Order: sequence, then C-alpha cells, then structure tokens
Amino acid sequence: MYAANFNLDLYARRIGLDRIPTATDFDAAALQRMMQAQLRSITFENLDVQAGKIVSLEPEAIVSKIVGAAGDAKRGGYCYELNGLFAMALTALQIPYFFVACRPMFYPMRRPKTHMALVVTLGDDRYLCDLGFGSYGMRAPLALSQVNLPQQQDFDQFRLLTPTPGDYVMQAQIDGNWVSQFGFDLHPAEWIDFMPANYLNSTHPDTVFVQKLLLIRQHAQGRTMLVGRELKHSQAGITQSRAVAEDELDAVLLQEFGLQR
Repeated sequence: MYAANFNLDLYARRIGLDRIPTATDFDAAALQRMMQAQLRSITFENLDVQAGKIVSLEPEAIVSKIVGAAGDAKRGGYCYELNGLFAMALTALQIPYFFVACRPMFYPMRRPKTHMALVVTLGDDRYLCDLGFGSYGMRAPLALSQVNLPQQQDFDQFRLLTPTPGDYVMQAQIDGNWVSQFGFDLHPAEWIDFMPANYLNSTHPDTVFVQKLLLIRQHAQGRTMLVGRELKHSQAGITQSRAVAEDELDAVLLQEFGLQR
C-alpha cells in the first residue's frame, strides 16, 4: 500500500514525531511510538460521510486529505484511511505487514467484515495494529502471541482471544466487562477487497457513519469523543459527557478536534 505523494518526513511532521526509526532499528517499541503518535494526532472522523460524500480510497487522496502538501493538514478519517496511511509509513520503512478484514462484533446482529486492521511482523512476532476502530479502539499494538492475557494500555485494558484455531477476537474491558469488538483471521486481505465495505459504510442508512457524527481523538490520559450530539471526555478512566446544541456544534468541532465541516 503506497501513494506517489506519500513522504515519510511529512508524515512524521503530521503525527508530531521528531524521528521515525529506520528499518534496521524498528522494533516493537518503535511500532508502538509510531502508532500512538498517529492516534493522538489524527482524529477518527466521518465528516465526509455526514456531508453525503463517498470516502475516497485512492491512496493519493488519503495522503492529500490527512497529511497535506506540507504535513500540516487537519483532517482525519475512518478505518480504511487511517490504517491505510499507517500502512504507507510501514511500506516506506520496509516493515512487513498485511491487512486483515475484521467482523465488528458489538452490534446486536451478525455483521459482514467491514472493518480493516493490520498485522505487522517484527522478527518472529506478529502484532495487531488498528488506528481506526473508534471509541473502544486499541491504543497500542497487541502481540498475537499474548492471547488470553489482559494488556493494560494507558487507562484501558484489551485482550485477544482465540475461540477456534486461527481465529482471533479483540476485546475491550468496558465497565468491568470484557466486550468483543471485532474478530479476524490471518488470511491476508488486499486493498481492493475493502472497496465494497467502504461504499457500504459511506452510504448505507444502517451504518453508524451515515446515522450520526462520530469523532474520536485519543490522548495519553484517555480520549475525547463526539457521538451524534453528545460530547464525551474520558480522563484517567473517568468519563464526563454533555449534550451539544446545534448552534454550538461548529465551535465544538473546532475547539475539541481542530476540524471544520
């Protein structure tokens, strides 16, 4: 996955990293630093969908939207865009990875595999990376070798289960309960495989992206979310929320996320 207009230095500027390690010193700690820098700098958001647009999966369009010509763009995106951008950085660094198609599991009914994540290989280990799941998205890579073990990430806990050989489920602990977020296997997916799912998520009235505004920005102490007209601040495991009036929505988007409709 790559784009002709992708530049590693501009990407580093966009996510606030002074230096991105080279392929020779890129280890699990470096993978985590890069993933967390992007999560804390680029907003998960569906403004294009809310504006009636079909999200473009052209790699060059993703770079233009999120990074810009000088690394100073403000926009974010959802899973295909955010994980696609991360994949471009891995490609530039010559770090092996592949996409996996994931089945969201927090809906009351069975859903198709409409989510995207990455599996990154470092030495003999593989790590699940996901920069675009949203409210209860993981905050650091999860080693596939560490199954059935809770992993603390900032003030959240996550774990991987293997219900059947070759299948994985990513769970988050929410209000003291382990809740399945998505399932996947290790069959590599191609970029083009996500085109139908992207069209569905951009247009179908039953998808959350069409139904309501959804913005999430992670930070070291938690996350800031706008779900519909509810603004939530999660800080050190404590969440406070308030309703956002229609006439203050634009100000909230700008103040909390640096975005404009």
